[in-house]
This record gives sequence, structure tokens and C-alpha cells, in this order.
Amino acid sequence: MPPPASFLAPCYAQIAELLANAINHVLAEAENRIWHAHPVWFLEGNPVVGYSLLKDCVRLPFWSGQLFEEDSLHREGKFKSAEARYTSPRDVTLSDLRRWLTQAREIQWDDKNLIRRKGILERLREYT
Repeated sequence: MPPPASFLAPCYAQIAELLANAINHVLAEAENRIWHAHPVWFLEGNPVVGYSLLKDCVRLPFWSGQLFEEDSLHREGKFKSAEARYTSPRDVTLSDLRRWLTQAREIQWDDKNLIRRKGILERLREYT
């Protein structure tokens, strides 16, 4: 994954670099690419985590995050997504991030076939 874009404010670039390094370390087997203009990591073709810049923060969504049973992740959308938001590199707790990334590997829904199944999610991975 290329380094964060130089157009980011230094604070946000530091957050993006911190997140990318942690994701690449914990999910070394994941494919990463730019998807809908944002860096996203995929396992077996399914998006599991990514980050994006919002107006006032860096957003870190986990596509199956609602099933992680983590109070520090906030539900997002009508499917199974949950997210964290950061305004400073100090906001990132690496132990939480590593735990969430491990869960992202273990708890997955088949998001890549969501459109084909007309919005119905099927479980890909069971809890290990």
C-alpha cells in the first residue's frame, strides 16, 4: 500500500500511516487496494477493514464489526459494519486495534456477494 497521500494534514497522515502499518502487520495475508477511493483490505475477496478521511477525522470501518461485541466500536449502516474514528494519533489504542483486526479475520460475512444475494448477508466464517 502506498504511503498516505501527501495532501492529508500531518495529523491525519500520521493516523493513516499508523493504521496501515498495524493492518499490514496483523492481516499480512490480506490483499490491500484502493476501493471506492479508499484503502481497503480484503480476505478471500471480502472487504474486512479500511480507512477514509472525513471532514474532521479518520474513519476506520470494519465490515463485520457489529459482531465483535466491542463497546468502543460504533454501529454503522444497516448491515454488520462498525467503526472507530480518530482525530489524533494519540486516539489510536494499538491493543484495541490488534484485537479488532484479529476478529476481522475470524468473523466475516460474505460481503462480496451482497448485491447478487439482493442484500442478504451469509456468514463466511464462524467464531474460532
